[in-house]
Parts: sequence; C-alpha cells; structure tokens
Amino acid sequence: MNPTVARLTLRGLLGRRRGVLLLVAPALLLVISALASGSSSDSHSLTVKILGQLDLGTLVPLLGLVIGTGVIATEIDDGSIVYLLAKPLPRWQIITTKLTVAIATTWLFAAVPTLVAGLVLYGTKDGVALGYTVAVLVAGAAYSALFLLLGVVTRHAVVAGLAYALVWESLIGNFVEGARTLSIQQWGRAIAEKVAGDAAIGADVSFGAALPLLLVVTVGATVLASVKLAGLTLAAEE
Repeated sequence: MNPTVARLTLRGLLGRRRGVLLLVAPALLLVISALASGSSSDSHSLTVKILGQLDLGTLVPLLGLVIGTGVIATEIDDGSIVYLLAKPLPRWQIITTKLTVAIATTWLFAAVPTLVAGLVLYGTKDGVALGYTVAVLVAGAAYSALFLLLGVVTRHAVVAGLAYALVWESLIGNFVEGARTLSIQQWGRAIAEKVAGDAAIGADVSFGAALPLLLVVTVGATVLASVKLAGLTLAAEE
C-alpha cells in the first residue's frame, strides 16, 4: 500500500458532492431503524427486512458502486490517471492501495451503521446484528473489488454496476433461483446465516459455496484490474 496514493484517493473520494452522497445511505438506514424500533411489529421479522433487504440488498451495493468506481474511474475518465501512472510505482500497488481505501471506506459507511442499526432494532439477540455486520464486511469487500475492476475496464462502470446490482441481483435474482448463486448479496446472506444461525437468518446459497466465491471474486477482480491497468499504461506510452 502506497501512503501517497491512499491519501490522494481518499481526498478525491470524500471531496465535493460524493462525500455528502456517501452519508445519505447510512443516515437513511439509521433513521429508518430508529423509527422502526418503536413499531409494534415483530422485531425479528422487521430487523431481517431492514438489514437484509434494504441494507444488504440495496444500500451496500450502491455504496460499493459509488466508492469502488469513485476511487479510479473518475481519474481514468478525466485523464488525471496518467500522472499517477507516470510515477515509478508497480501497477498492482496502485490497485491494491485504491482497493484498500475503497474497502475501508465501504466498511466505515456501511458496516458500522449496520451494527448500530441492528443493535437498535434487535439488540444482541440471536446474533442477528453481528451476522449482518459480518455479511456487510465481506460483501462490501467483494463489491469494492468488482466495481473497481469495472472502473478500469469500462467508461460506463456506473451503468454496468447498476445493471449487476439492481437488475441481476435484485430483479432477476428474486425470480430466477439459479441466478442467486452468482449474487454477492446472497453470498453475504450465507455468511450472515453462518454467524447467526439458520433459525435467525435464512440464505439461498450454502456457506460452503459462498465463501470460496467471495474470495474468487475479490482476488480475481483485483488481479484482473492490475493487469488491465498495466495495459492502460502501455497504451498511453504508445
């Protein structure tokens, strides 16, 4: 990890309007959780719906998209990445540094609010709050790596990311059972189920399949992004 690259990436990520946008999702989650905690509805069912569907199913992938593409796609689009690539840094180190910043930021804006929301809604009972927090940690890392890769390989990273998160995971995944196997959201649910127990949280993908797939996507996307960034350097020099 390169400290200079990390500092510049974090400054660009949290500056201007993007920093305000990143606050919207956790604030929305916490407000809804606070209001729902006073409801007379079944607290377990309500917690699973808010943390499973709203948080893990919608807010986390959107945060991952904004952050994952924001750490590099903007620099590639405006050409400022050339100045970074001109430095004597291994291209893989640029990627791993930006990915580290993306994951840490995603955890800050997604995992911490998830834990707080879970405690507000359901306390420490059944390990539900902890289960969803761990799920957000692992899913957030995978989303960050995948969307960082999209930021390197296409100028339409946001559109491609939305197509995956909203169309594939949320729409197709709800109607086509086989599609859930290729869903980071569902892999996160499997992790949550393993932590809290299947009686507290249900998942459509087994833990034995989810964990390797999360590792493959995270590591594979990082390696591929490094290779693609090296190719971008060669194209610029030519």
